[in-house]
Amino acid sequence: MDLAFTPEERAFSDEVRTFIKNNLPPDIARRVAHDLHLQREDFMRWQQILGRRGWHAYTWPTSQGGPGWTATQRYIFETISAELDCPTIQPFGPRMVGPVIFNFGNEAQKAQHLPGIRDSTVWWCQGYSEPASGSDLASLATRAEDRGDHYLVNGQKIWTSYAHHADWMFCLVRTSRDAKAQQGISFVLIDMKSPGIVVQPIPMLEGTHSFNAVFLTDVKVPKANLVGEEGQGWHYAKFLLEHERVENSNIGFSTFAMRRLHRIASATLHRGRPLIEDPVFRSRVSATEAQLKALEVTTLRALSSMGSGSSPGAGLASALKIRGTEIGQRITELIFEAAGPQSQMLDVAEARGEGNLEGLDASLHGAAPNYFWRRAMSIYGGSNEIQRNIIAKRELGL
Repeated sequence: MDLAFTPEERAFSDEVRTFIKNNLPPDIARRVAHDLHLQREDFMRWQQILGRRGWHAYTWPTSQGGPGWTATQRYIFETISAELDCPTIQPFGPRMVGPVIFNFGNEAQKAQHLPGIRDSTVWWCQGYSEPASGSDLASLATRAEDRGDHYLVNGQKIWTSYAHHADWMFCLVRTSRDAKAQQGISFVLIDMKSPGIVVQPIPMLEGTHSFNAVFLTDVKVPKANLVGEEGQGWHYAKFLLEHERVENSNIGFSTFAMRRLHRIASATLHRGRPLIEDPVFRSRVSATEAQLKALEVTTLRALSSMGSGSSPGAGLASALKIRGTEIGQRITELIFEAAGPQSQMLDVAEARGEGNLEGLDASLHGAAPNYFWRRAMSIYGGSNEIQRNIIAKRELGL
């Protein structure tokens, strides 16, 4: 693929590769190589290294303190990062709330929050889904009562990724019940240290902890933390979700997982020969690789659209989310199959990124936990069934 790049892009590729090789901590790379659970300090350590280089908010324009990379440069960075076992950059700050703040927030909000996102000194989480309002987000019930200089927020959020790590939450709340459901929603920023916030972990079957329930009881949120106009939160949420669903094409994860699949299938023997040489298994791997390459091209089109200032559109964003999660899940299925009986040995400490991380065993033992964890890919960010409904309505007029 390098043949399609310009000389400047090839030089940029060399710059990225050299920087990562010289700066990625080896202990973090080992955990990523085996697809093991990372802790907050693992993510933050790498993201702050990128922040000092000016690359943490790598999708931002120069006007907002970002590097102003083109869609191709972002693609190169993401692909090389996956190839060299970098942790996934947590999207909640740089890819989600950051663009909302610099597009719709006021100058005080930009001054308060954007530097911490650029430098990765502040961890954000997303307060959208609720127990009765997941796919039907417009029906959310968390209410924010106007108390003069502040809102009093009461409600519950669910499946809140990494809320136990978060310093701040961007949150959708209902500020009016008189208007149409979507028009009564507002977008607020909540300090997670505020009294009245309780984070309850939702442990996964394999022993890791990423998701949480967040309970908000009489939480005081200053009016200064309202982004944009009251009642316009649905508009900002749609803007964010379109960008999130482009991110949920999961190119970085799938690229990394495909390398892991080849590594395991090459080391696993089947009838005396490496499994990757089995014609039937290899054909399934090749078909998935072809699908991944097609997804990469379509994702580049969406990123190019976003880079020129336009929206990728709900239909394309939803299509990328569907296809990306399906391909990611397919790769984990093939890894699970390639790992064979050794994948049945669950080591909870190993799944958490602890213990012996050397050799092939950690990858083999992690195949089953990661297969089950990645089932969530087609649910988070809006379930794939809902994405198909969006395509049918917005693109096909059904």
